[in-house]
This record gives sequence, C-alpha cells and structure tokens, in this order.
Amino acid sequence: MNAQPGDIAHLIDPRGKSYLVQLKPGAQFQSHHGVIPHEAILGKPWGRRVFSHLEKPFLVLQPSLNDLLLRLRRATTIMYPKDIGFLLVNMNIGPGQRVLEAGSGSGGLTIALAHAVGSQGQVFSYDARAENQEVARRNVERLGLSDRVTFKVRDVSEGFDEQEIDALFLDLPNPHDYLPQTRAALKPSGFFGSLLPTVNQVSLLLDALESHSFAFPEVCEILLRYYNPVGQRLRPKQRMVAHTGFLIFARKMQTKETELHPTGDPHA
Repeated sequence: MNAQPGDIAHLIDPRGKSYLVQLKPGAQFQSHHGVIPHEAILGKPWGRRVFSHLEKPFLVLQPSLNDLLLRLRRATTIMYPKDIGFLLVNMNIGPGQRVLEAGSGSGGLTIALAHAVGSQGQVFSYDARAENQEVARRNVERLGLSDRVTFKVRDVSEGFDEQEIDALFLDLPNPHDYLPQTRAALKPSGFFGSLLPTVNQVSLLLDALESHSFAFPEVCEILLRYYNPVGQRLRPKQRMVAHTGFLIFARKMQTKETELHPTGDPHA
C-alpha cells in the first residue's frame, strides 16, 4: 500500500537521524539537509529514497510501533517498548479483547493496547488527572486509534464501570490499594499486571495480591542491549536500556467464599 494523507512517515537522513512526519498535501518537511515536499512521498511506495532540494537522500519507511512509542509527545514518563512487548504476551492481550488500564499517562501503553486488541476490541483508560489524560488522548487520535479507546477521568478508588475485563494493568505507584476494585472488574482467571520502580513497592503488592486471592505471581525485569550492526565489527553498544521497572503479573482466582465444592455447596 502506498503512502496516504494522514499516514506517518519515518524519514532517515544521510547521517542516520530519524524523523516522524505526518503526511499532508501541500506541506513540506524541512531539515538542514534540505526540503522535501510531502507530495514526493504521498501516493508512492514505502521503502524508497527521496531527495531533498539539496540532493540529499532520505529513506522513507513505515514506522514501527517501537518508533511511534519512543517519539510520543509526553507529559509523563512512558513505558518502554521492551516492557510493553513482554506485557502484551504475558497478559495474553490480543484481537477482540476488552482491556483496562489505570494511569493513562502520555498514552504509550494505551496505544500499544489499542494496537493489540484490534478493531473488534476495546481499551478503557482511567486517570485521575484530566490534563495528563488529554496528552494521551491527543497521541491516540494522532495515530487514528480513537475508536478503540474509551477515556475516563476518575480516581480508581471509586472503582471501575466495566466488568468481565480480560486483562487489567495498574500503572500507579500504589497498586496494592486498588486490588478490590481490580477484582470487581476482572473476569475469573483474568490477567493482572503492574509496573513498579522499587522493591519495597513490589513487596507491598505481592502481599496484597495473596490476601486478595490472586495466584501465580511473577516478578521480572527486562534488560535490553543493542549491538552495533556492522558485520566485521559486531560488538555491544556502550549504552543499554537496563532497569526501567519491575513487572508484576498475577491471575484472578475464586475466593474461598465463592469456590464450589464438587457437590455444588460452597459451604461443604
């Protein structure tokens, strides 16, 4: 498919610097390597070179989700793609699912969730701060995913409107305080996840998960190291994305009060 108005193009200049440009008829991209009219990209295939008025070559690519997330407009720190990717797999988030997040932030995770659930799924995003959520809303709109996301401004201590949610992620500093609300929203055996920066926060959450009948807790961190991609001089880059936070996962289980004995009597 060729580049269309409204698409986001990933331009790479002769020195390897990247730019994300939303394509509009009549607009121009300008850099110190020269000017490129958007018409030079619109209607043309991806994966080609275009030349600026200074005859400097630029690669024109469709951006990856990783490219888009790392260059979002931010009001808060966003989750890194390395954490998001593992989260999506570990919480079994895919097409057609109903997923809830608390802590919209700048919309990085919101966008990844909306991308994963597809056109038949829905993401519900809660945040107590309207000004932060507005940044997330604009980022979601820019990528054309608004129909997949429902934003709600609310303190999650008041609970969630939704029930039978497939997966719920709390990107909050004190997720242990909101497990009753989380249980009420999740379907039986639903997936719970959270991201926390320090071990004392993780310890509080683990204790609370046990007391609220969540099972199979997991705690991990994702370390990402890139290599210089030169065949004859392959070596690790000097910088790496190390600890960004602890990922915590668990599953909602029936409480002892709701578990049924084989006879059907919960008190047997």
